[in-house]
Amino acid sequence: MRIVVLVKYVPDALERGFALDLAVDREVEGVLCELDEYALEVARRAREQHGGEVVALTMGPPDADEAARRALQLGADRAVHVEDPALHGSDALATSRVLAAAVQAIGAVDLVVTGTSSTDAGTSLVPAMVAARLRLPVLLSAARVEVEERTVRIRRDTDDETLVLVGELPAVVSVSDRSDPALYPTARVAMAARRKSVETWSLTTLGIDPAVVGAAGSGTAVRSVTAVPARAAGRILHDDGHAGEHLAAFLAELELAP
Repeated sequence: MRIVVLVKYVPDALERGFALDLAVDREVEGVLCELDEYALEVARRAREQHGGEVVALTMGPPDADEAARRALQLGADRAVHVEDPALHGSDALATSRVLAAAVQAIGAVDLVVTGTSSTDAGTSLVPAMVAARLRLPVLLSAARVEVEERTVRIRRDTDDETLVLVGELPAVVSVSDRSDPALYPTARVAMAARRKSVETWSLTTLGIDPAVVGAAGSGTAVRSVTAVPARAAGRILHDDGHAGEHLAAFLAELELAP
């Protein structure tokens, strides 16, 4: 069984910012997207059960190979990094085009797994878009994944209900943070991962015209970025024997009193 895990190199949440062109600032320190670690754990367990290989696939600037290397530490057998200057500014539409082409280039894939969304853009669009381009069934927001020889079964937990969905392989599955987290690699596994190389592909490798990726090939654009205002301090009511009266007055002030 060949499983491809889509992984992304994202800015550290504590350092995240935006460049002058309103794209996510890639100059700050980055990390492997946390949700993709859950996806790697799903792939690792499926490989243990059925054999085969796990291929980590990422796209982005040169530093994005750090995500690929981290994926190798977390159990991937191979790692592919699609890197090209023309990719800068790609939205979900353009990104899915590149990732789908890379999955096809890897060849004979049984399952594609990814996190539900990335921690930078957070659109949650890429998994379904990749599935549509590959013309594969897609099962989204899985809290649990069971891979059989010909099918994949997921459990999706919501606040109101639990859904069980089944799809035929090959398929695309996105994994939520309700799934099992990845196991930290042992020193031996980490050292072995360092000896592995990351394959670097370009748009030429995939036969993709630069005009259909990047800002020029994107269907959406960021028009503005506004920081979330700091939450105002709440009002504290001390019980001086008249706390009930103070609370009633406060609710009346907010026009919430009956």
